[in-house]
Amino acid sequence: MLLLSAFLFMLIMIFVIMAVFAAPTAEQKAFTNRLAAIRRTSYDGSISAGGEGLLKPLAEGNFGWLEDMFENFAFTERLRLLLLQSDSKSNFGTMVVTSFGLALAACFFTYLFIPMLVVALLAAGIAAYSPFLVLEIKRKRKIAAFNQHLPDSIDMIARSLRAGHSMIAAISIVAEHAVAPVGPEFAEVFRKQNFGLPIRDALMELLERIPSQDMRVLATAILVQKDTGGNLAEILDRTVKVIRERLRIQGEIRTHTAQGRMTGWILCALPVVMLVLINMVNPGYSDVLFHDPFGRELLYVGIVLLAIGGFLIRAIVNGIEV
Repeated sequence: MLLLSAFLFMLIMIFVIMAVFAAPTAEQKAFTNRLAAIRRTSYDGSISAGGEGLLKPLAEGNFGWLEDMFENFAFTERLRLLLLQSDSKSNFGTMVVTSFGLALAACFFTYLFIPMLVVALLAAGIAAYSPFLVLEIKRKRKIAAFNQHLPDSIDMIARSLRAGHSMIAAISIVAEHAVAPVGPEFAEVFRKQNFGLPIRDALMELLERIPSQDMRVLATAILVQKDTGGNLAEILDRTVKVIRERLRIQGEIRTHTAQGRMTGWILCALPVVMLVLINMVNPGYSDVLFHDPFGRELLYVGIVLLAIGGFLIRAIVNGIEV
């Protein structure tokens, strides 16, 4: 317990020192305040409301200084991209502080109930990763929803082009009538195009927010037609057929691999369920695993092997790409 208390005290002191010495300087505060003042002018009519989103400070929020502090680290850009792609309202600093706080709480309370340092550190690692796992799940759901509704939006663009609308006007129609997340994302493309950003750059930024293979196919078709010419409506018709066929094959693969996914869940849960059932029938049967040092080592090895097996099964089942 003394060792854990010293470890937690050291982590807290490191965090306090970081907060004191890496706090924003007067110049950084003035810069952030200036940007905030410029953004507020959008409500006075000096800047159009659509231009407000183009003015974003590099580090926002109460913990924005953390983003400046870790600016040169590779994970900073990855976390920024994950926050962008998951449509999270949190910022970099908030996520780091949340992860750190959850890790400390999990480590402390786990050690109170299970006085084993390895288990406490394992719980801290899981708790620290949980906010990023939530973002990853939100990101995957957003991309899946985008891919699901994208073919109908492409049809809408093709019909608009046949009716005589320009490409930008067709994008505005999709932005107005398509369901989320397709509508809001195309609205962002239309807004940036109105502010003078080339269509190529606007589509590349859309691909950064939505790393979807189907959207990449659409963007490639639009940009190639822009450079080489041709009937864009016909190109989009062929594109949407390819995308719909790809979605159909993905659905079939998911159906055929359902048994594999269920097998993975059962194999991962079976040892835990059997341990609980055996102890219910014969209390104290597995005490040696928890009280004997060698038994605890075997338990740790079993947990690690179980986790590795679960990841391998998941990788095999989800490794089929179309």
